[in-house]
Amino acid sequence: MYTSGKYSSRGPALIPRMKTKHRIYYITLFSVVLLGLIATGMFQFWPHSIESTADWTLDKRSVHDAPLIRLPVSSPIPERGDLSCRMHTCFDVYRCGYNPKNRIKVYIYPLQRFVDELGVPISSTGLSREYNDLLSAISDSDFYTDDVTRACLFIPSIDVLNQNSLRIRETAQALAMLPRWDKGMNHLLFNMLPGGPPDYNTALDVPRDRALLAGGGFSTWTYRQGYDVSIPVYSPLSADVDLPERQPGPRHYFILSSQTAIHREYRAELERLKEENGEALLLLDKCSNLSQGAASARKRCYKGQVYDYPQILQESSFCVVLRGARLGQAALSDVLQAGCVPVILADSYILPFSEVLDWKRASVVIPEEKLSEMYTILKSIPHRQVEEMQRQARWFWEAYFSSMKAIGLTTLQIINDRIYPYAARTYEQWNNPPVVLWLYTRSQYHISFPTLLCLINQSLFSRVTVDAFPLSEIPQMQRFTVWYTPR
Repeated sequence: MYTSGKYSSRGPALIPRMKTKHRIYYITLFSVVLLGLIATGMFQFWPHSIESTADWTLDKRSVHDAPLIRLPVSSPIPERGDLSCRMHTCFDVYRCGYNPKNRIKVYIYPLQRFVDELGVPISSTGLSREYNDLLSAISDSDFYTDDVTRACLFIPSIDVLNQNSLRIRETAQALAMLPRWDKGMNHLLFNMLPGGPPDYNTALDVPRDRALLAGGGFSTWTYRQGYDVSIPVYSPLSADVDLPERQPGPRHYFILSSQTAIHREYRAELERLKEENGEALLLLDKCSNLSQGAASARKRCYKGQVYDYPQILQESSFCVVLRGARLGQAALSDVLQAGCVPVILADSYILPFSEVLDWKRASVVIPEEKLSEMYTILKSIPHRQVEEMQRQARWFWEAYFSSMKAIGLTTLQIINDRIYPYAARTYEQWNNPPVVLWLYTRSQYHISFPTLLCLINQSLFSRVTVDAFPLSEIPQMQRFTVWYTPR
């Protein structure tokens, strides 16, 4: 007997077969969804650094070949810097967007020559070597992009490092003509020598709308905390003079003053300290018996005796850095390079990169009114602490002051940390020198991380590190293998 149920060649049709047209519809829908997921994943995880290799560099185009831009007299002038600007009010963080590398993208405007209607340039010096070095370093870094639509930060190729060389009104007009200016939003200007006689303002006098300013002479009155970046005044001696690192410890002089343009009241006070403390203090000045020029800039004199500068700085434990006409002084960089602890007397001065650097570890800041007490204050500092400060001062110079590249990339990293705070560098990464490991290969010991730190503190090892990285950067570090030769 046969049952009445339906049969096919494949067996009983217990579940109705899907109609052909419905099957095609669902297969197509599934394929579209799958392709969409694949495309989304590729967009999220594909490297975002695919760019043209046409990096900004002066070598590819001479300044004289740059296009000439004439500024009409009626060109708009930006407003003066807004002192109320902060990152959440004057900076568009949404331009930075999602970035898997947590790194801002920086666009450098093409080089142009701006002149007024009579053909007179806006700057008497054009593009300085220092600014060219700065832009070239940024263009060679991971921050750079030549795609203006992907940029988070814009840097003009207009050199405003030294205000003395600028025509203020015309420079402001040139900035306003930049195609992405938009009242200075997300633009960054670098200036090291602000102001001019007789006032010497502590911030760039060029009207700049909402642009961020990386400035070399900020005071507490002009610095917009959390928005501007205080940078050092670069010393050209950094590139011209090689000062080998000197071991920390006592030096021939206790205090040294080497600045040549000190206000007469401060110099009189230093001379009084010299009389009281004798050979412990060396008070230098410019050499009147030498002809002016590059050679004389590297000499200092005291009662007819000539000293090489900045080499003489390495002969002192402490070096005085007094304010001059401007708050920011290139002498600070020279002092740090020499491993001499700077004694800073410049009221209201915002120290370079003070947003991230702990200057108490590398300097002594004394109010100007307490200059007469300087010797007593410095004598109260323990010798061991002085040695640590000497070591830290030298490292600050190597890491953050030694070149225009170091200054520029440190500035960008500080801004980067503001925009991506969850990926920002820690206090230790900014302030702890990388430890260097010297391993000996006679006998092998397996020791724990806390034990190694204890041995370091007991000076069993003179210098310790792992692969030139700070120990704090090695994740989940629990145990080392240390090779040590007993003495």
